[in-house]
Amino acid sequence: MEASEIRDLGEQELNDKLQNLVETLFNLRFQHKTAQLENPNRLKQVRRDIARVQTIKRQRHIG
Repeated sequence: MEASEIRDLGEQELNDKLQNLVETLFNLRFQHKTAQLENPNRLKQVRRDIARVQTIKRQRHIG
């Protein structure tokens, strides 16, 4: 997900997206530990998406 796409979201959508990403990360970590994860690169991608969402939320809070 691109930062420009995240910036277009509203505050509630941003919170929902963050919650969804955190749940996805939990599930991916669980799959990874049980050796069921097919694409380990997805972990990295989801962590970066979480960071992007949190950065945008912080920028809105400051600005």
